[in-house]
Amino acid sequence: MTLKTDLLILGTRGSELALRQTDMVMAALRAAHPDLQVEKKIIATTGDKRQDLRFSEFTEGGRLDKGIFTKELELALESGEIHAAVHSLKDVPTEIASHFCIAAVLPRAPIEDVLVSRDGWTIQTLPKNAKVGTSSVRRIRQLTWLRNDVTCVEIRGNVPTRLRKLFQPSDLDAVLLARAGVDRLGLLSGDKISVDGKKLHAAILPCDEFLPAAGQGAIGIEARRDNARALELLCAINHEDTFTRVSVEREFLHLLRAGCQTPIGAYTEIKGDTLRMKVCVFDESDAGRKPLEAEVSGSISSPLTVAADLAKRIQSS
Repeated sequence: MTLKTDLLILGTRGSELALRQTDMVMAALRAAHPDLQVEKKIIATTGDKRQDLRFSEFTEGGRLDKGIFTKELELALESGEIHAAVHSLKDVPTEIASHFCIAAVLPRAPIEDVLVSRDGWTIQTLPKNAKVGTSSVRRIRQLTWLRNDVTCVEIRGNVPTRLRKLFQPSDLDAVLLARAGVDRLGLLSGDKISVDGKKLHAAILPCDEFLPAAGQGAIGIEARRDNARALELLCAINHEDTFTRVSVEREFLHLLRAGCQTPIGAYTEIKGDTLRMKVCVFDESDAGRKPLEAEVSGSISSPLTVAADLAKRIQSS
């Protein structure tokens, strides 16, 4: 498949955040290719259609379905309905079909998680037996490891919907979500979040202590490997440092045969020619077991070696 015209069609989910991220990709493409016509096409995914299900309830053939936010977009890529798909990269399974690839990523947003509350709580000051809303197994495991008295309540929905739960009749004391989402939606200013004209308090969690998900804060653009023209256009907007960091994070998950909902935190940073990666790996079946932690530094020119070294350390622990 090749792109025969100066038109590139981007597939996206329909949430406000997904559309905002797709607009960012469109702006980057237009800046790099002034004569290119770029359009977006909204495609509802399984995860969007079934808001009534918990993530653990999405199964296919008796196994957890890891592509609930990507499968329909990939089908559209397959058919040629779209030329590229825009994803929140942390939602993309570490194993994708061999004829697809992550062709480009935009510069990464802040990768921290944020604890949002009415009363300005931090993890340390949350009241005893507090209830915190989150949809992430990783966040649940990290939070309850730090505060074993806290109860996590699974909540779903887009970013504003989750924030509104703090104003609706509920017993939630806080919600925990990615900073990147509230940043990109323009809801975060300093330590305050505004939604529907109401203010909430935001406690940014240090990312080397409360480790984010692999790929968190990154916008990934997926394309077909045989679409040479699309790959060429997307290559021009790829942010190399972000691509290096998310590649090593995703490779680490791949080596551990982990997925988007596996309780693993991963933090990378680049300083000069050095790539540093730190991970926190929780046991999937034993919530009370101490997480495995490791850290490795290596050359930015050999990022996959860093992932392999780190995986060996974890597997030998």
